[in-house]
Amino acid sequence: MGTTAGQQLRALFYVLPPGESSFRTLEEVPDYVEKSIPFFIAFIVLEFVVSWVQQHKLPGRINDGISSLSLGILSRLPDLLFRSVDIVSYIYVWNNYKLFELPWDSEWTWYLTFLGVDFAYYWFHRISHEVNILWAAHQVHHSSEDYNLFTALRQSFLQRYTSWMFNLPMALFIPPSVFAVHLQFNLLYQFWIHTEVITNIGPLEWILNTPSHHRVHHGRNPYCIDKNYGGTLIIWDRIFGTFEAEDAKVVYGLTHPVNSFEPIWLQLRPLAHIWNTFWAAPGFCNKLSVIFKGPGWGPGKPRLGLPEEIPAVTGNEVPFNPSVPAYLNCYAVIHFAVIMELYIDLLATVAALSQETILLRIVVIILSLTSFGFLMENRPKAVILEIIRCSVFLGVYKLGYLRNELSLLDYAYEVLFSFCIAFWGIQTMRRITSSKDKRL
Repeated sequence: MGTTAGQQLRALFYVLPPGESSFRTLEEVPDYVEKSIPFFIAFIVLEFVVSWVQQHKLPGRINDGISSLSLGILSRLPDLLFRSVDIVSYIYVWNNYKLFELPWDSEWTWYLTFLGVDFAYYWFHRISHEVNILWAAHQVHHSSEDYNLFTALRQSFLQRYTSWMFNLPMALFIPPSVFAVHLQFNLLYQFWIHTEVITNIGPLEWILNTPSHHRVHHGRNPYCIDKNYGGTLIIWDRIFGTFEAEDAKVVYGLTHPVNSFEPIWLQLRPLAHIWNTFWAAPGFCNKLSVIFKGPGWGPGKPRLGLPEEIPAVTGNEVPFNPSVPAYLNCYAVIHFAVIMELYIDLLATVAALSQETILLRIVVIILSLTSFGFLMENRPKAVILEIIRCSVFLGVYKLGYLRNELSLLDYAYEVLFSFCIAFWGIQTMRRITSSKDKRL
């Protein structure tokens, strides 16, 4: 079912009323998240403009922005192959175990689901910070040392496989079509609160999750740790004792920064850490504690670790920002735009594509996002990976799996990627020659 631009904009702020967002069947529910992509881009541009006017500085960096968008794209790729595990599990419980059925077109059902989804999100979010294996899936969202609308899109592709269980009690009585709407609205609402250009929104700060409250949640200052878990409402934090108002200047990111822009490593690094810690821990009980207690836990410590072990914040922290030539930033932006266009086209045409085409496009996207991370970190092997990436892209493109409807772009892409292969090949030869000269 289609939605107008006005409806989509209101959905982004959770102000689309029940009469315009209630559906009899799950198949009628729009993909509000996919349809919000143009608004994501527009608000990101607006944030840059407002930040420049207000503070004479940009709200983020190219490397971190590309990293956040890359993680956002990765998080959505499973949806191209499988139905969301949130929806599949919900439908299963609904079909087999529902106790009674609330009317799908009732305003009471709509508002009850609004509260239920947000309440479930609070507890899922809180436990994701307090259980190490769930934190491993969630932490990627906190790994940026910037705080802007790019950060909102910095999502985990593993988190969906841990969040679904928290929503299942609602499947006993709330229709899937109503749940699917609020699951999307709850996620979309959290987009606009990832910004520093909005300081305070007055009395609504008492009820809603706002940019100020969520800045605290993303802080690594000791006073910010494990606070403000709410999705749309902040009342749950006030009720359950996890609320903290914004006070000292917030320093963003993880208490122990990852220092990487490579999306696969950002997602999998904490799992590798848990694996190593698990085998190093003495005794079976300690091994279980590594998985199910907090990320700060250690033998002899409380479940969530010791607050005094949280690294102090001076306010002079310097974000991870490897020096790269200006042309490389331009190169990364141009090629990321190409991959973004490919991704948006894939979302729009997935139903008409063969499984082989979908898989090939996903491979090209993942390879590209990984290569961009290597380039932004100026890694020694970035050049080789980029040659491989451009060659794969060009080969798959020539075989017709990435064809664009505009023939002009077909030609432009062939020229662009052929030139890039030649450019990086020359760079490789220069490095080899330079290395040989130094040996002599």
